[in-house]
Amino acid sequence: MTRRHRRRAAPLGVLLAGLVAGSLLCATSVAPAHAEPGSPESGKQAARSRTSTAKLQADGSLSDVAGLSEKDVWAVGQQDVWDFWQNQGVITHWNGSSWTEVDVRNDTTGAGHLRSVAAASKSDVWAIGDGHDGLPYVARGNRDGFDRLAIVQLRGGDWLGGVAATTGRVVLVGSRDGRTFAATAKGPSWSGWETVQGPSGALYGVGLTAKGEGWAVGDSGSRPLILRLTSSGWKVSHVPVVKGGFLRDVYVQSRKRAVAVGGVYQHSGKITPLVLSWDGESWTRERLPIRQAELYGVTGDGDGAFWVSGYDPERPGTAFLLHYTGSKWKTEHGDSLPDRTVRLQAVTRVGETTMAVGHTLDEGDRYRDVIETFGAPAK
Repeated sequence: MTRRHRRRAAPLGVLLAGLVAGSLLCATSVAPAHAEPGSPESGKQAARSRTSTAKLQADGSLSDVAGLSEKDVWAVGQQDVWDFWQNQGVITHWNGSSWTEVDVRNDTTGAGHLRSVAAASKSDVWAIGDGHDGLPYVARGNRDGFDRLAIVQLRGGDWLGGVAATTGRVVLVGSRDGRTFAATAKGPSWSGWETVQGPSGALYGVGLTAKGEGWAVGDSGSRPLILRLTSSGWKVSHVPVVKGGFLRDVYVQSRKRAVAVGGVYQHSGKITPLVLSWDGESWTRERLPIRQAELYGVTGDGDGAFWVSGYDPERPGTAFLLHYTGSKWKTEHGDSLPDRTVRLQAVTRVGETTMAVGHTLDEGDRYRDVIETFGAPAK
């Protein structure tokens, strides 16, 4: 990811890896496919996982995923990640049996890194990221193709980190001139975009309720930052003071239930996982069953269960999730991939399936997109 205003200097190799893995924050800072995602396999283990790939070109990585059903899932990312000027943004769709890349029309310069996707309906899917023309990249479409939108309120230097969409409303969040930034529009014309700048920092993730209210999360440069969107506009929310903390993603179940995930930088250079939960009145920090992990994405089933994707440094070659069952947090791991590091950048819950996407990195610093699918326990 092209994160600006980095927290600290980093060696070139670490910096380049962070551009894809997302471990360097703005304003702060595979194995061959075994089985395609689908119906749960037999067995009685708590979490059965299958490893597959969308088969992107060389050095491909998936950044985000959004699902409408087990046969209607969208993912975005990039190919040729090591070539900063020629990397190619990717939009791909899962129809229940295979992944198919979907083109963007009326676009002469092309997308670079696409880092977020949102699906309000089958005919209303949004993708955002970087354009090779120096402008933020915003595209809207469906299985028949996407169109890049020319939004005059966006300008060079703006950075977009996340998108959320519901029927008749879309929200983009990121940063502008070192301050948090959000842009909203209403359908069906999707014109008349309203933009607002907030406090210093950057926003990386955003989630909405069906009525278009929600939360955006990020960091101020030294601690977590959460903004709330209501009918009266954006407002900074009170959060627990966590020095060195940041938030990467948020899942909004309802006005009274939401979960935000991220981490805390330690002086040792390690990252402590951070999960904050909203109960309708306040944000509180969750106690987790793991001391070190990098958390990237979060999703839920709408009924009190949540899943968080990320990276477990103690088991780098194994797909990793945190799972809140409704009463407690627990860790889940997939199969081990020899000689590879597995980072799951985002996760979605569709039906009885939890699908996480990201990339693997081998000993030769070659990337490959990865999709890890966890099925429900057999009944």
